[in-house]
Amino acid sequence: LPRLRPQCFYDLVVEVAIIRPGPIVGNMVHPYINRRVGREPVTYPHPSLEPILKRTLGVPLFQEQLLRLAMEGAGFTGGEAEELRRAMGFKRSAERMKSIEEKLRRGLAVNDIHGEAAEQIIRSITSFALYGFPESHAASFALLVYASSYLKAHYPAVFTAALLNCQPMGFYSPATLVKDAQRHGVRVRPIDVSVSGVKCRVEPSRDRKGAVRSKEATGTACRAPTQSTVHDSRITNYENTIRLGLMFVAGLRTESAEAIERERQRRRFASVDDLVRRVKLKKPELDVLAEIGALNSLGQGVHRREALWQIEKVWRPKGPLFEDSVEDGKPSRDRKGAARSRNKRHRVKDQEVAGTACRAPTESRITNHGSRLTNNDPCPLPPMNPFERLDADYRRTGLTTGPHPMHYLREGLTALDVLSAIELPKCRHGQWVRVAGAVIVRQRPGTAKRFLFVSLEDETGVANIICKPPFFQDNRLVLTTEPFLWFEGFVQQQDNVTSVKAEMVKPLADVAKLEIASHDFH
Repeated sequence: LPRLRPQCFYDLVVEVAIIRPGPIVGNMVHPYINRRVGREPVTYPHPSLEPILKRTLGVPLFQEQLLRLAMEGAGFTGGEAEELRRAMGFKRSAERMKSIEEKLRRGLAVNDIHGEAAEQIIRSITSFALYGFPESHAASFALLVYASSYLKAHYPAVFTAALLNCQPMGFYSPATLVKDAQRHGVRVRPIDVSVSGVKCRVEPSRDRKGAVRSKEATGTACRAPTQSTVHDSRITNYENTIRLGLMFVAGLRTESAEAIERERQRRRFASVDDLVRRVKLKKPELDVLAEIGALNSLGQGVHRREALWQIEKVWRPKGPLFEDSVEDGKPSRDRKGAARSRNKRHRVKDQEVAGTACRAPTESRITNHGSRLTNNDPCPLPPMNPFERLDADYRRTGLTTGPHPMHYLREGLTALDVLSAIELPKCRHGQWVRVAGAVIVRQRPGTAKRFLFVSLEDETGVANIICKPPFFQDNRLVLTTEPFLWFEGFVQQQDNVTSVKAEMVKPLADVAKLEIASHDFH
């Protein structure tokens, strides 16, 4: 994309087709790029083939072009072209292509196409046996590309929320999607039982009075430095905030998430005790909700460990006397239908009967402001530090709405001359650099001559790392297993693409324990 810089829809059609194994094996990629950017002239294997190849600058990229080349250049009949199409079809049979190759050579010779021109045509056609991609399919994919790109540019919150709701899918993990959205100006709010639904959704970026929140209030101050933060007026007219859904809570059953959403719509949760009583959650489900901070809103100043402390208190079994005395915050009635609490004397007596020694925290102990229940024993546990919160987020949801893990290491890394991803494009070609980050993608395609490509993410963006085959063999274990890596190597600047050719690698021990998802070898 940065090399070709598409200007029209058909450029996207070409982009989709040119990265397929067929064009790559047939050595069509670099000739097309060079011609597209004007580094070499447009040529054709034979003048008679210009009408077929003119649209793709003399380079055959689509299955339809290969069939026409066989018919025009080698004199194939319609039936023979159909046989060729089937050979390049679903099964992609290289063996069947070999049997057709002799027919191609004979036909090309009859039409006075010899030497390198003939070999180029045959190589183009036979390479498509690996993956023959029709132009019509490429156009269909390109339409999805265009529509997705439009939504991402103009409705980034809606686009990201839709992607998150369709997980698992796609090339990037939810954690990477969230960080990319934040770098492009989208605010992502954490999971909260008081407001989150089962799925992610776009929610208003305004306070209760309707006033637009300031940058500080919307969390801009705690967002990582951005590479392309959007401040376009086209976006400001639309809501640009996402609320994460309960679907991302590991260990929370779908029926439990649905029950939380259903009960909250009926009446807001007043406390942890209220949540436990109204929604039949398992103890591990409550624990994970507390760990990720999803219960922090059930009171004033509640932190994650305090929520865990409250769960331990309210989870203790309650006797039938307590269960009968309180139901949905209202006094229950006896069998005759008379209210138990007719006057002050009876209310006092009922409280005494409820028992003092075995009494669990009750709704009557909730303050009038609807905040969390008050207990004489304060929580002895200190709040989690930033790294502990980060660890809990990744372990329990696979992502975080807070700062990227590399944010906490940046000061020390800068002192060691480690560059961030946003700084790499400013480096000169051949400059020795150090980069570090979380591994989000590892690729070693069969068409890349055993090279390994690593996508390294930090708080500012993504850096591309190129590992030569000998380097990969020497460092295989580190490169394939460590979630955070430090690379040193030379900058490669080529056609607006910045990469680092790795010469040294080591793990980042400070954050190695974080469970970061990556898309590896797909």
